[in-house]
Amino acid sequence: MQLLLKSIFTCALFVIFVYATAQSLLKVQETEARQAYLNVTSSSSSNLSQDDVHFLSRRLRQATAGEEGDEGAPSQMDDELEQMTKVHAEAPDAEELRECSEGLVLPLWMPQRNISVGDRLVRGFVYFVLLIYLFVGVSIIADRFMAAIEAITSIERAVVVKGPNNTKQVMHVRIWNETVANLTLMALGSSAPEILLSVIEIYAKDFESGDLGPGTIVGSAAYNLFMIIAVCMIWIPAGEVRRIRHLRVFFVTALFSVFAYVWLWLILSVFTPGVILVWEAIVTLLFFPLTVLWAYIAERRLLVYKYMDKNYRVNKRGTVVAGEHDQVEMDAEKGPKQPMVTSARGNDAEAFDEARREYITLLTELRQKYPDADLEQLEMMAQEQVLARSSKSRAFYRIQATRKMVGSGNLMRKIQERAHSDLTEVKAQLHAGDDEEADDPIRMYFEPGHYTVMENCGEFEVRVVRRGDISTYASVEYETQDGTASAGTDFVGRKGLLSFPPGVDEQRFRIEVIDDDVFEEDECFYIRLFNPSEGVKLAVPMIATVMILDDDHAGIFAFTDSVFEITESVGRFELKVMRYSGARGTVIVPYWTENDTATESKDYEGARGELVFENNESEKFIDLFILEESSYEKDVSFKVHIGEPRLAPDSTHYPKIKEVEKKPVQDLTELDRILLLSKPRNGELTTAYVRIRESQEFKATVDKLVAKANVSAVLGTSSWKEQFKDALTVIPADESEFDNDDEEEEVPSCFSYVSHFICLFWKVLFAFVPPTDICGGYVTFVVSIFVIGVITAIIGDAASYFGCALNIKDSVTAILFVALGTSIPDTFASMIAAKHDEGADNCIGNVTGSNAVNVFLGIGLAWTIAAVYHSSHGMTFNVEPGTIGFAVALFCGEALIAIMLIMFRRWHKGIGAELGGPKVSKYISAAILVFLWVFYVVICILEAYDVIRV
Repeated sequence: MQLLLKSIFTCALFVIFVYATAQSLLKVQETEARQAYLNVTSSSSSNLSQDDVHFLSRRLRQATAGEEGDEGAPSQMDDELEQMTKVHAEAPDAEELRECSEGLVLPLWMPQRNISVGDRLVRGFVYFVLLIYLFVGVSIIADRFMAAIEAITSIERAVVVKGPNNTKQVMHVRIWNETVANLTLMALGSSAPEILLSVIEIYAKDFESGDLGPGTIVGSAAYNLFMIIAVCMIWIPAGEVRRIRHLRVFFVTALFSVFAYVWLWLILSVFTPGVILVWEAIVTLLFFPLTVLWAYIAERRLLVYKYMDKNYRVNKRGTVVAGEHDQVEMDAEKGPKQPMVTSARGNDAEAFDEARREYITLLTELRQKYPDADLEQLEMMAQEQVLARSSKSRAFYRIQATRKMVGSGNLMRKIQERAHSDLTEVKAQLHAGDDEEADDPIRMYFEPGHYTVMENCGEFEVRVVRRGDISTYASVEYETQDGTASAGTDFVGRKGLLSFPPGVDEQRFRIEVIDDDVFEEDECFYIRLFNPSEGVKLAVPMIATVMILDDDHAGIFAFTDSVFEITESVGRFELKVMRYSGARGTVIVPYWTENDTATESKDYEGARGELVFENNESEKFIDLFILEESSYEKDVSFKVHIGEPRLAPDSTHYPKIKEVEKKPVQDLTELDRILLLSKPRNGELTTAYVRIRESQEFKATVDKLVAKANVSAVLGTSSWKEQFKDALTVIPADESEFDNDDEEEEVPSCFSYVSHFICLFWKVLFAFVPPTDICGGYVTFVVSIFVIGVITAIIGDAASYFGCALNIKDSVTAILFVALGTSIPDTFASMIAAKHDEGADNCIGNVTGSNAVNVFLGIGLAWTIAAVYHSSHGMTFNVEPGTIGFAVALFCGEALIAIMLIMFRRWHKGIGAELGGPKVSKYISAAILVFLWVFYVVICILEAYDVIRV
């Protein structure tokens, strides 16, 4: 679908180019024919107007065909021609073929006189292709500029917020308010070419007015308001809608976006027609901070709520933002309004709890989908999806659109890398204290520190490891020590020296266990390390415990502990049941669960069954399944019981024991008593409490990951190596994001390769721009805006040469070609935002805000510079209203219609949203907006060429 829309835009641009070229070249032919004839008849005839040319051409054709019918006709026509020549020689708007003047940066294509129609056509086509390539370049560097702006606006500072019971909590707050950032730096980033073109044109024309800069701003405003919103209306998936969230901010920006052009019309045509005074230019520029201030007041609701009560909240991206009372203004969807909560901590806690719940919900869904994955892997996947679903800035969608268009892939892929790095960083912070001993040169210890062996095992192996510096020789001594087991009776005592040559990090030795036929309790002995060589430190465990299980008994069964603490997110938990004092025969142990403070089917799944211990098997596990409630604070427990163990019917001693049990007690022999003692029985710990709670590490992990769930860092770069790698790599621009787990990895399409190689020059060139990690993005900001200025100057020269070669007025070139070229990236950025955002602010709100900023900052700054310059030289800054004045007046009327249509869609019960909605209504609304743009462009062109006179 995106490829189709790209093709439609390209074809439309090409058709407009062909039509305008044909009309201009026809005009060139007529003008050249007129000049050729008038050069013969009169030296001043080149000043005739176009209407007179048509008239004279008709008279010439009539004279040639002999339509006058008498010999006096040519003489009469010569008299008329001489009379008209005298009249039009004094006409101020006499028209003649344009000769291109030297540009600011781009060299002029010589020669300029006596150029054929074919030569003009070739030059026009070359300049047209150059313009498109320059538009691609300025779009790519503008995205580097946007990444720098995102890095700057993401700067945070620490603030202290009071919590429950007056406890203080340190939270990180963004310095930049979101609305202020959108209307200042973000607007500058997306509109930098239009704004800089207006300023550069003033300098290039020696501080005189031009049509290219203002025409581009007005044309871009019309395209943004009509075409971008129309495309976004129909781009919303079927059955979905998008509503403006910050409605107050939208009203402010929409009001100023219309007022900006009303103001232009007033100063161009009403106050001082044709002259821009210094105060008019300065007031135009001052409207820019006024717009930002008013939008900030509306967003903060300062006119309604007290400013002194400073509030903080955590936005969807997990960052605490100062003063953003960001309650979603979607009353039709949310129901009746809720009273405003004035407690800062109440809003913070609720917002942050919501972010936690979202994270844990994602973790639960992923655990169900991938039951065999470990917790760390699931945490990383959840972080990816939190980042993917979090709200994104205008810069994100702009860069995402450009990357797809130039073959640099989907920006969502970088989110996976960011999620992995976030999790790695958080885990490193949490376990920073675990490696405090890493500075020790050499450490030695048993690994593992506990051994459980059967009496009939013969020998078993003990392992000692060395950690730290292993480049030197080291040694340590070991020896066995008696416990309940005695050397010579239960095991063979041993003592020795372990040597670790350079490069060796472990040594092993064997201990022999003595087997007998006498039933006895489980016994243990110890092995200790001592007398290490110089520079070696013994670490825990430096003493290993060896448990000898008697294999002549059926076993004693018990839990390893009375209380087990687990996290709610563990999912499946294996509860160990141990078999002590023997492992002979097959034994069946029943088990079941019982509620305590935890509730079956709510906190855990009830379990009941039997464990079967095979011969010589010493441990078994009860599978317990913990249910996720997405509760951050949880502390409940339930019980697990084991019943009386019994020998399996197929066990070797089962018939003998059953026979002995039938005998009277007084008839039992000593062997019978020993046989009964070998029956399986329970130990002391037959009931275990399983406590479900969230571990401190898990809480800390969730908090830190939620706080890091900010996509702003995804836009930036950390090194030149990363930038050159991105510039030289072709990545598929897939749309699957994270929903394509079972499909094969996509390969770049043919379109991706073509786009990549076309844009390779720009991508490699702009890889030299400093990374955004340097000085918080400020260096990237300065370098990028300088490069944008240079490319914009070339665009201004190329656009002027293009219009000159085809005899197209600068005002028409600006409204049609330059405005479209600078607005296409914003179109696709808005389409992506419309599809993935929950609201319509990044599609509609940013359009109106950008339109207002473009006039106040772009035209205001340029005209202020020019007006002050002329005033300082005792002159006036003259700006002929011309096509620009007419275009401004026409746009104001159509803008009001568009805004009323948008508001009608929001408040209409059958639609209820600015974007999307029922299929018929959204296509009708889009068609109206498209018609407004087409009508605007056509009427402006007709007025520029005096077909329509105002």
